[in-house]
Amino acid sequence: MELPPIPENELQRLATLRALNVLDTDAEERFDRITRLTRRIFSLPICVVTLVDAQRQWFKSRQGLEVTETSRDISFCAHAINYDGIFIVNDTLLDPRFSDNPLVTQPPFIRFYAGYPLTINHNYRVGTLCLNGTEPREFSREDIETLTDLGQMVEAELLSIAQNTLDPLTAISNRRGFELLAHQALASCRRADSEAALVFFDLDFFKEVNDSFGHRKGDQVLYDFAHILMAAFRESDVIARLGGDEFVVLLSFVHRNTVNLAVERFKLLLEQYNQQHPQQHRLATSIGIAHWTPDSEHNLDDLLEAADKAMYQEKAQHHSP
Repeated sequence: MELPPIPENELQRLATLRALNVLDTDAEERFDRITRLTRRIFSLPICVVTLVDAQRQWFKSRQGLEVTETSRDISFCAHAINYDGIFIVNDTLLDPRFSDNPLVTQPPFIRFYAGYPLTINHNYRVGTLCLNGTEPREFSREDIETLTDLGQMVEAELLSIAQNTLDPLTAISNRRGFELLAHQALASCRRADSEAALVFFDLDFFKEVNDSFGHRKGDQVLYDFAHILMAAFRESDVIARLGGDEFVVLLSFVHRNTVNLAVERFKLLLEQYNQQHPQQHRLATSIGIAHWTPDSEHNLDDLLEAADKAMYQEKAQHHSP
């Protein structure tokens, strides 16, 4: 069995997927009607909307399948997200990548697979609309066109979610997406009796970047800054652009020293970025940190306010003579 390759943009892809706030949510008719229709059109036993997470594939909608997720390392869809077009395996037993895959040799005994990669923001393939059969099958050009049309319907539904929860410029969570994910994260920390922390970032002298280099360059700086945050912090951390040049990261299940180490890692990556772009305005930020404990009565708004206040205290020091 061949393990599925990891996409080059895996970090950004996972951030986009998680910012959708769809993983581990209840079934929805808007997705189920598409999988029911797809299975009926192709007369195949299994049709799934699958989302490929870091270590698993999770099924947002499933027809003909009982389980809600499987390991990513045996996932056909984890292969499919590496392709622009539909990924087709006509006979799994004749394909050395899959012939000894547990999903082939054991239930559901997959012999045929076709998966349309679901793409968000033109770049990030977060999962698939896929078909599975228990017999080998050819897939015609007309079949490909039909599955593409159906897959685009799923993308439209995901896009409607993304428009409400994702920042279109940086592809990380916007304020609404942050609030949805952050409330979940704090609730999980409270149940597990674990600590959390909110780190607030405000770019220094960002107006000068726009004034000196133009808004297009300013947008590029915001995009780059978001991706420095994604590289510095964990996949499980909630990273968001609140608006303008303000960003936040919520770290859950952490100790205070872990937060400090993560911030130092971020500062190192930011300095490396500045060294790699010496010709442009130096990128700097003021940072505020607020800590949260499970016995705290403070809510998310209180945490944001505390981190924002700490950030402005640091910014005042940056601007002082």
